[in-house]
Amino acid sequence: MFVFGLAVLFKLVGIQFFHGDKYKNLAKEQTVKNVTIPANRGNVYADDGSLLATSIPKYNIAIDAVVSSVKLFEEHIKGLCDSLASYSGISSAHYEKLIRKARANRNQYLLLVKNIGYSDYIRIRNFPLLNKGAIPGGLIVEQNTKREFPMGEIARRTIGYEKEDDFGYVTRPGIDGAFGVKYLRGTDGKRLKQKIGNGKWKPITDSNQVEPKDGSDVYTTINVNIQDIAHHALLEQLVKYKADHGCVVVMETKTGEVKAISNLGRSTRGTYYERLNYAVGESHEPGSTFKLMALAAAFEDKLVDTSDVVDTEKGIISFYGKKVRDSKHGGYGEITVSKAFEVSSNTGIVKVIDKAYKNQPSKFIDRLYAMNLRDSLAIPIIGEGQPVIPDPRIKNGRWSGIALQWMAYGYGVSFTPLQTLTFYNAIGNDGEMVKPQFLKEVKEFDKVIDPFKKEVINKQICSKETIAKLQQLLKNVVKKEHGTGHRLYSENFSMAGKTGTCQKDYRNKEKLNYISSFVGYFPAEKPKYSCIVVIHEPDKSVGYYGADVSGPVFKKIAQKIFTDTPLIDEVKSLEVKNVLVENEYENFYKIAKTYKTIMPNVVGLPAMDALALLENMQVNVNVKLQGNGVVKQQSTKEGIKLSSNQTIVLTAS
Repeated sequence: MFVFGLAVLFKLVGIQFFHGDKYKNLAKEQTVKNVTIPANRGNVYADDGSLLATSIPKYNIAIDAVVSSVKLFEEHIKGLCDSLASYSGISSAHYEKLIRKARANRNQYLLLVKNIGYSDYIRIRNFPLLNKGAIPGGLIVEQNTKREFPMGEIARRTIGYEKEDDFGYVTRPGIDGAFGVKYLRGTDGKRLKQKIGNGKWKPITDSNQVEPKDGSDVYTTINVNIQDIAHHALLEQLVKYKADHGCVVVMETKTGEVKAISNLGRSTRGTYYERLNYAVGESHEPGSTFKLMALAAAFEDKLVDTSDVVDTEKGIISFYGKKVRDSKHGGYGEITVSKAFEVSSNTGIVKVIDKAYKNQPSKFIDRLYAMNLRDSLAIPIIGEGQPVIPDPRIKNGRWSGIALQWMAYGYGVSFTPLQTLTFYNAIGNDGEMVKPQFLKEVKEFDKVIDPFKKEVINKQICSKETIAKLQQLLKNVVKKEHGTGHRLYSENFSMAGKTGTCQKDYRNKEKLNYISSFVGYFPAEKPKYSCIVVIHEPDKSVGYYGADVSGPVFKKIAQKIFTDTPLIDEVKSLEVKNVLVENEYENFYKIAKTYKTIMPNVVGLPAMDALALLENMQVNVNVKLQGNGVVKQQSTKEGIKLSSNQTIVLTAS
């Protein structure tokens, strides 16, 4: 017993003096921990400052029912319960019973409200007892952030979103993901919490150990008006042709700034939503839109000219038993290369390229490489598809006896819509290929910390002479009673582009589908914008040709941009007074001065003005806004006396 006692004493001394710090730290880790407070992600804005994505702080407020003294608790419990009842509409007796029961059960964490906004958080933390803080009032505050998208699903894939995988990791594709780490994420804060049993933790104090630092704000190149036009034009056509999915990209020709990008896929219910970023990530055979690239190579190598004559041979030619067919039965007879492009003759273009390069296919491939067609765009958005160009010099380079001929009219090669658009944009930009840009600048408290400038991929992808020929070909496609895009012709504005109709899953005749596309720029002379429209698997019974399916989307976008945003603005005077804006301001100011506790008439006001006016009245009200634009209807009539926490619903156009 004496030896056993000595052993116990020895162990106690060892724990106390040699391992004491270790066990103290272990006990502390199990009862107290430093919890990360996520920083608010920076905002994402459109090119005009319109908000595209923002982080909204949300708060949970609980109470430690044990920490307060009996005197303090009894002095303020009634006032606290009355205040909570006024806020929620639930009786004061209910709250008093709940809190007293928690105190009797020594409950150190009783949740009172959750997911409330900042104004409600400030209001509740000033209720009796809670206004004493964590000690002795028992206030427990937990903060989290929620990402909000004011434009809803429009451009959601490009702006970015949160996606949690099976392992709990959150990813943010799009702009939010591409620039999150460097700019948007910010620096997380720290806060001490203590374990109170049942797996629950409560903050030790109501202040943070380390305050979180919000992320920087990102200003994108997206234009809200053009984005809205592109989104709805694409959606309308997808519904009409019952297509599986599609995308639209509108880009500023000179700078490469992406002004709109819409990606819509069909759900199992038949509705369309931003399913995947097809424009950036989906690489596919381009079909006839590649004919411009093929002729660009042949023109540059001076092996073909626009006036050369080619025999389309009744619309069918064969290579190693594989047939190339024209969409027109019987072909087009003998026509010029220019005409073959305008009517999109497969046999005509294939014969021209075969004759020029059949004995030197590597020369054709090298010319495509020289125009940067094998290079990815290296855009920051994750998931860009890799271009595919067969090469006879590369092992397993997808080369075959018919590779050259099939490439000529867009099969066997593969590009993403954005990569195809970048080439066409270079043609409209007189040969200068620019990188697509998604950001204009990054700001921190209105201070620009990182401006983004135009990036040139290739100053001149081919000679000015070749560019001029290609530009004329694209104009001819859309001319009245001329090419495959003649139905898109408009007397009011000019366009230049190329239709594309590509068979999809053509090796399986039972599943044969089509990819319909149109790519080009507008106006035809000195273009300001380039645009591509790609629609996958339209209902063949309704139509599938690029001119019918994708062309009208291109025309509608061009037409509305011309109408809504004139290309030439003349400033006649620097002292311009906008009567409409001044009247709106005067009306707003008059209402703000007159109405303090009485419901004003906000119908006809811009929604944001009405929201600001009501939230700054002397009575706290809950305003819910449905829609955007101008207020068309208000739930509370003019002249009604407003009560605290009254809900007012505004419906806007």
